[in-house]
Amino acid sequence: MTILVTGATGYIGKRLIPFLLNEGHTVVCVVRDRLRADKSYADDDQVYVIEADFLKPETLENIPKDIDVAYYLIHSMSNSSKDFKSLEERCAQNFKSSIESTNAKQVIYLSGITNEKKLSKHLQSRKNVEEILASEHYALTVFKAGIIVGSGSSSFEIIRDLVEKLPFMIAPKWLNTKTQPIAVRDVLAFLSRAAGKTELFNASYDIFGPEIITYKDMLLQFAEVRDLKRYILTVPVMTPKLSSYWLYFVTSTSYKLATSLVDSMGVQIIGKPSDINDLLNVRPISYKKAVKLAFEKIEQNSIVSSWKDSMVSSGRLRKNLHKYINVPQFGCFQDYKERKITNEETTLNKIWSIGGKTGWYYGNFLWRFRGYIDKIFGGIGLRRGRTSPTDLDAGDALDFWRVIFADKNKKKLLLYAEMRLPGEAWLEFKIEDNLLKQTATFRPRGLWGRLYWYGVLPFHGLIFSGMINQLVKVES
Repeated sequence: MTILVTGATGYIGKRLIPFLLNEGHTVVCVVRDRLRADKSYADDDQVYVIEADFLKPETLENIPKDIDVAYYLIHSMSNSSKDFKSLEERCAQNFKSSIESTNAKQVIYLSGITNEKKLSKHLQSRKNVEEILASEHYALTVFKAGIIVGSGSSSFEIIRDLVEKLPFMIAPKWLNTKTQPIAVRDVLAFLSRAAGKTELFNASYDIFGPEIITYKDMLLQFAEVRDLKRYILTVPVMTPKLSSYWLYFVTSTSYKLATSLVDSMGVQIIGKPSDINDLLNVRPISYKKAVKLAFEKIEQNSIVSSWKDSMVSSGRLRKNLHKYINVPQFGCFQDYKERKITNEETTLNKIWSIGGKTGWYYGNFLWRFRGYIDKIFGGIGLRRGRTSPTDLDAGDALDFWRVIFADKNKKKLLLYAEMRLPGEAWLEFKIEDNLLKQTATFRPRGLWGRLYWYGVLPFHGLIFSGMINQLVKVES
């Protein structure tokens, strides 16, 4: 079958595509920005990448007519727009109109469990999207998942931060809310096995793990897996706003996502039993096993996708990556340095490992201090880290930077700053003529931008000189 996957660079979509390819399907990946598509797709004749934005109907002409199944995996959990509900509805309506003009017989939609009368705005939005997607031109199959647990998922990373950083927690009362977490590998099994199954046409199923546990249980069981002793005291006086700040300052999440999660975590997420496990031969694993398997992936450095790489994880970038790839020259300040290289491979590997646990090679305490300042002023700080310790792709998060261009063959890495700044900043590493050329570019916004640049200039001279010296250094 020919299968169209929306959200192909997202957490679920990026993981689903290999499942579909392994089953012999041809996959059409829909991305808003071709630069973010997995590089391996270019060498696979069973994968086609097309650019389209479902908020822009004029771009949807690129969608091929000859498809059999389409996956709708578009969600905006951390979108802070006041017009969030209408944006989600427009996106779904445009998708529906586009797919109705194709040969698709089935649309598969991944939603959230919505069995409670009172729902968070995001769960209510997903329920609304389900109603919009229903059509007389194709069959709709809906899977409603509980909390998804897997390496790189937002829930997993937030729980990991809380458990590994805090031996004792004074936590909000929503930690006593009951839920049914499900492993990401089980979600992918349900999604991939549903393609073309006529018995699932025009049907909706809740998918969930075998246990009903509280968020507090999730934290404590996570601690058991990590062989950590943790104590949790829940208090009724923590408001949603305070809860959001608690998550924001302790974990790597953005404040927008923290607010959305707190809003959703007050709602009980218990699935309705059905025969879907038997129909698709899926036996969901326990929460603790899901956590253990996630850490196996982390230890093998084989995390396929992470919520941190979502383009809305910081909210700074409003356009596609190619809008930022041409670094401006006019009206900008620059810090340019170059050094002769004695071992090109070593220097390239150092550049591709920069940030995250590796650090920035020089003045790491100053980078951490800048991260703390960023957090205080509502930014993302340094705790977002990086998904892979050695690989970089366009669109990846890298501490408080975003990868705009990464090509090891062309020996160039370009980063765009997502920290709070009175302007815009780029950091470029490029090897040419046996020289490492390192350029920091800042485009100020108004007087404050110019004052900021001159204020940090002494630190830039120290940090950027030390960094490039370490990048070209060859250990004896």
